Amino acid sequence: MTDGLERTVTALDIGFARLAFSAGSSNLADGIFKLALPIAAIAFTRSPALVAGLELMRSLPWLLFALPVGALADRMDRRQTMIVANVARAVSVVVLATVLQNGGGSIALLYAVAMGTGVAEVFYDTSSQSIIPALVKRDRLERANGRLGAIELATQQFVGPPLAGVLVGVALAVAFWTTAALWIIAVAALWALRGTFQPARATEPSRLRTDIAEGLGSLMANPLLRTMAAMVGVANLASSATGAVFVLYAVGPDSILGLDETQFGFLILTAAAGSISVTLVNEHLVARVGRARVLNISVIGMVVFTGTPAITTNVWIIAGSMFIGGALIMTWNIITVSFRQAVTPDHLLGRVNSVYRLLAWGTMPLGAGVGAVIAETLGLRAVFSIMGMVAASLIIPNRTITDAKLETAEADR
Repeated sequence: MTDGLERTVTALDIGFARLAFSAGSSNLADGIFKLALPIAAIAFTRSPALVAGLELMRSLPWLLFALPVGALADRMDRRQTMIVANVARAVSVVVLATVLQNGGGSIALLYAVAMGTGVAEVFYDTSSQSIIPALVKRDRLERANGRLGAIELATQQFVGPPLAGVLVGVALAVAFWTTAALWIIAVAALWALRGTFQPARATEPSRLRTDIAEGLGSLMANPLLRTMAAMVGVANLASSATGAVFVLYAVGPDSILGLDETQFGFLILTAAAGSISVTLVNEHLVARVGRARVLNISVIGMVVFTGTPAITTNVWIIAGSMFIGGALIMTWNIITVSFRQAVTPDHLLGRVNSVYRLLAWGTMPLGAGVGAVIAETLGLRAVFSIMGMVAASLIIPNRTITDAKLETAEADR
């Protein structure tokens, strides 16, 4: 009996390791791509609206397709969905790299690639969060999400941005060729992940509209998930508004900070450094302080993260605020994602994740648009000032989340 249990645990560990390796490669590709794309844009335009529009276009698919994709994710094998999504992203970036290498390119092409990769990202991310409970036990979800979060941030924000700066310094096309290669490596790792990851259903799939309504009803029936989704939506609106114009605030001799591309990459990675650091102590922090109190502290991190560039142009202070903000936001993500996975039945997980992401990420294109409008009318620093106040408003709903409510919801699962 013991041998069988050990074999099961070993199989799960191997499966999770393969998923983690794939996540690392895929997120490193994301990190390079997300920095290289706006840098490519400023070669064609210095308009804040057009540069911010790239982030709007990349995040718009979450608003348009999150709900149907979630319903489809609960019908399809989640591993296969992730493979197809990464192949699609790699192909679209190969096209962009080929055009740039031959001296072509335009802001319109960047918009098309941003939209195409954004659609694939909806499929990939919805399935990737839904596949984790099939690989680890429920009592290990926070640890697994913490490790994946550390891998995601280490690759996407710690290694990716400075590497993107170096690659762009060689040639824009090189950055995008590297991105495509990393997505293909991620596909190979997923291919080696054994097993079937199609959720079991008690009944045959109904109409897509009915499936979507079931997922929406499941999330809305849980007051804690409703509150968390709404809070992340507001936080992402604020961070998307500031993130969409941050390259204009920081990069170039005529920018406020006056950084070059490589320096900008290193500035961005300070947030990732904070996020990675906190994953090493997150379990002990939650055990000592409590989940609800950690979530309250995390809101302060969101305010610091978005608002600091409004009150100072000292790059060291901004870097410090990004480190602190990154650490506290990471604790929020680990706790809330693990809670969502713990209280949601597997056959509903794709749909609940997609509804949550719609509420949480559907505000990102709106935020990018708002950031562009504020920057054009009031100036770049006004974006950070206004969005810092928006983030501060999250203190009010966050106080309704208590440890007792979290524990009761998990017990009732």
